[in-house]
Amino acid sequence: MRIIGDTNIPFLSYRKIALVLSAVVIAAGLVYEFLGPGLNLGIDFVGGTQIILKFREEPDLGVMRSDIADLDVGTPVIQTFDEADKHEILIRVENPEGEEGDFTRPIIDLLNQDLNSDLDGRFDLNLKGSRELIELLATADPDGVGGDSEVRNLYYEPMADAVLGHRKENGIYFSLDELGDVVDLTADSRDFLEDTAAVGAFSILGAESVGPTVGADLQKKAMLAIGFSLVGMLIYIWIRFQLPYAVGAVVALFHDVLITLIALAVTHREINLPTVAALLTLVGYSVNDTVVVFDRMRENLRLYRGDDLEQLMNLSINQTLSRTIITSGTTLMVVVSLYVFGGDVINTFAFVLLVGIIVGTYSSIFIASPVALSMNKLLVSRRERRRLKGKR
Repeated sequence: MRIIGDTNIPFLSYRKIALVLSAVVIAAGLVYEFLGPGLNLGIDFVGGTQIILKFREEPDLGVMRSDIADLDVGTPVIQTFDEADKHEILIRVENPEGEEGDFTRPIIDLLNQDLNSDLDGRFDLNLKGSRELIELLATADPDGVGGDSEVRNLYYEPMADAVLGHRKENGIYFSLDELGDVVDLTADSRDFLEDTAAVGAFSILGAESVGPTVGADLQKKAMLAIGFSLVGMLIYIWIRFQLPYAVGAVVALFHDVLITLIALAVTHREINLPTVAALLTLVGYSVNDTVVVFDRMRENLRLYRGDDLEQLMNLSINQTLSRTIITSGTTLMVVVSLYVFGGDVINTFAFVLLVGIIVGTYSSIFIASPVALSMNKLLVSRRERRRLKGKR
């Protein structure tokens, strides 16, 4: 399928402009990273605690910052998570340098003291866990089950799971009236919970904690993963094609990763393990487009032996241009949809792919091919010098 006719664009004639442009962007980006704020590494790499909370009403971020300031940690990051009307908040604190520790419980206790001080010791359906709810019901035994504690625990466990399942499904209990929607809850147990329980100001949607030692190890492994992927691509393309093409492809991949990291730094997006997964996906996608162009070059080298290499490369790029536009365009539409409608959870992942697809398509034409051309000329020149030296 072709969406454009035959073209004869001299892409490689603009290689110096493209290479200079890329060099300027990368240099400026590296200066920004090292002299400016730098990369925004997530707790996966620097260590710390991250909690996502959902509130019954719109929370006061200033009050929350004031509460959490009592912790002996760095400046906490408190920001809206997902859409504003969902009242979901992300709290992130980094561990003090060199210290291990999970700050989930201290953060929750501080917020609890301020925001749930009016519960008067009642059971909080928005914060308590399954085991605590089972114990509450089994001890009170509102259904009059009798027997030992194990029998009562087994009886009330499905009810506790149903009550907390409703919270998980909706994110939070807004009022005790919602207990009426829990089908597995008996009338007596529901009446008991309505009398003894309460709904606090917030619930926990997710929490994770990583120590600085583990974070440093993950950071090292993430860099190794990207590095090994580039080396693997170099070896594969060297075997599949020739060394100049392998070098061109890896330089293009390195270029794509650097540009994407610069985009992440400029937009101050958090870099975590899903971001590394997106970068590895980008490496695979970008090299696929480059290999298609190189494969056509190899075919044309067989068909037009002795022709100028630069002309053959231009011909190959033009012949695969329609395929490149179709592949990149359709992939881009999917990624744009993920970026716009996917929500905060995969927004950065989609952003990496969005930048990567655009930069990867550019590099396949203006970085990989020119570098392969220069490397080929260099090797030919070296062989020629050796041949002349041998004759002497």
